[in-house]
Parts: sequence; C-alpha cells; structure tokens
Amino acid sequence: QVQLVESGGGLVQAGGSLRLSCVASGRTFSSYAMGWFRQAPGKERTFVTAISGSSGRTYYADSVKGRFTISRDNAKKMVYLQMNSLKPEDTAVYYCAAGVVVGNGDPSEYDYWGQGTQVTVSS
Repeated sequence: QVQLVESGGGLVQAGGSLRLSCVASGRTFSSYAMGWFRQAPGKERTFVTAISGSSGRTYYADSVKGRFTISRDNAKKMVYLQMNSLKPEDTAVYYCAAGVVVGNGDPSEYDYWGQGTQVTVSS
C-alpha cells in the first residue's frame, strides 16, 4: 500500500516556475514507477511525465518536454516536478501517482494516487 500527498501548487504568472512535491508512504517506494498527471476542468486526466523505479529513466509528454523535469529521491520517498516557462494551458490539478511500471501514459496503469494540487497560470 502506498499513500501519496502532493504539495507546491499555486498561482503563477505565465513564464514563471513552480516546483511540485509528492511524499510517499510505504516500504517499497523505490520499486515503483512514479508519474505526474494533470486534469483541467471538463477534461480527462492526462499524462505529464514519469520516472521509472529502477533505472530512473524519465518520460515526458510532448507538451511539457524541455520545460518540466521530474526527479525522485528514494531515500526521502519523494518525487518532484520542476515546472518552468509555465503557460496558461498548464493550468490544471496535478496528481502524483505510483505504479508497477511506467506504462504508456494511461492513468489506469497506475495503482495509487494523491489528492492533487492546483496549479493556475495567469496570462
């Protein structure tokens, strides 16, 4: 069982930066792939980025490539999302998720979810 709690969301102007954090409970954090997803009002939850548990290999949606960076600290059971050059279209609730594998970016492939943190980017 893994419990996830996100933090770090807020209101930022376009072009600004935010860093999201996600702290996990559970003994086997390092074995889980960790992902960030987002959901805008009236839209489906979509993949943003993920990092594997073993190799630390990272994966990004095309829309955030070059602007967002995912990282993890297994000793602290933390995963981070550094978001730079934010755009109004990045506005959404951001969710941290844990799964057995990185998968194909389908939310159904992830087993555990945090409660989400709101990110709002003003123009």
